[in-house]
Amino acid sequence: MPTSDTDLPSIEFSDQRLGNGLRVIVAPDSLAPVVAINLWYDVGSKHESPGRTGFAHLFEHFMFQGSAHVAKAEHMSVVQGAGGVNNATTYFDRTNYFETLPSHQLDIGLWLEADRMATLLEALSQENLDNQRDVVKNEKRQSYDNRPYGSFYEKLMAAVFPPDHPYHHTPIGSMEDLDAAALEDVRDFFRTWYAPNNAVLSIVGDVDADAALASAERYFGPIPANPELAAFRAPDTPAVIGQEVREVVPDAVPLERVHFGFRTPPFGSPEFDALEVAGQILAGGRGSRLHRSLVRERRIAQDVAAFVLPLVTGGSIFAGWVTARPESDAAEVEAAYLAELARLTTEPVTDDELARAKALIESAELDALGRVDEVADRLSMYATLFDRPGMINEQLGRYLAVDASAIQSVAASVFRADNRAVVTYVPRGVEMEEAA
Repeated sequence: MPTSDTDLPSIEFSDQRLGNGLRVIVAPDSLAPVVAINLWYDVGSKHESPGRTGFAHLFEHFMFQGSAHVAKAEHMSVVQGAGGVNNATTYFDRTNYFETLPSHQLDIGLWLEADRMATLLEALSQENLDNQRDVVKNEKRQSYDNRPYGSFYEKLMAAVFPPDHPYHHTPIGSMEDLDAAALEDVRDFFRTWYAPNNAVLSIVGDVDADAALASAERYFGPIPANPELAAFRAPDTPAVIGQEVREVVPDAVPLERVHFGFRTPPFGSPEFDALEVAGQILAGGRGSRLHRSLVRERRIAQDVAAFVLPLVTGGSIFAGWVTARPESDAAEVEAAYLAELARLTTEPVTDDELARAKALIESAELDALGRVDEVADRLSMYATLFDRPGMINEQLGRYLAVDASAIQSVAASVFRADNRAVVTYVPRGVEMEEAA
């Protein structure tokens, strides 16, 4: 059974700002002699201007190409040489950089992050721009263009969010925009967003809180803020798409697959929490509704998926897919998938289903809260997105509080025909045979 509210873990942390606006969160944890450093910049693909898509992701690559005192690719080699690991990711709402190191190597990690925040432009050259532009293009070809079903992400986001919405395009961006980017465009993007007053630094692990804060002050404190940083403004977005959007995509795919997208309330809302639980009931493992019905019992589907993305600006997206078995077809599996969504709107889920879904969520949440790197990431996330790092101690309780009526209510408001995008992939040539 899920843990009671009184048994939920609690992360203790300090939360302070340096004089330049950098938010520093420190959570000591002496269980293991390691420390996680996690730096979230409040800039993602949603902050890009028309004609300038892909810049946030491009900068994730630039940040490993050297700075004033660190040679190209040396950031990673220094971390690895100190016994640590590091990486970075770009998303719609943010870009983050992170290291996990032996705790006595904290200063090395902080110095490396501060050096590239302060001096990246000193190493940014036309050669670097050209090289990393080619790297991003190759990444897009491998992950999107040349992968079976790989374009679904871009197609669903574009269908669920209108052209003037910042989620209409994905973080990979437009290759045409990157080709058109001049070196000064890229420099302006960095000057605007890569500033201490647009970042959250979380330090979690075997450290003394005061000493860790002092180290952050030493390395980041001299970096000037950007006094012209403007608050992000998003256009008003209706709660639903307003129509059903359909597309058939002939592609080099082995089986027909139907992808679905629905516009939802944003991450951080009670409705989003209920959709997270609903996603587990629908597709969380072999005991879930979709897997049991479509894959195991009726045997018309090869696989199924259902999930929500944690997006905060004017809404989010519930997405999923079903892959037809060779003897089935797209229309059959689509109807079966949508029937299960419709059942959520008309029948309360059972107590057993609710308990199973919450147990899966609780297991994942407790696992995350037991790892210093995940705790650091979540502290940075809640501080950046909601200005409330303390949400790290609330989110699991919010999931456990979801009841059957909340799921039925949000399902009825989201899983509507006029709020649905459907992208169907068919093996190339099949659509011509059906037309004939």
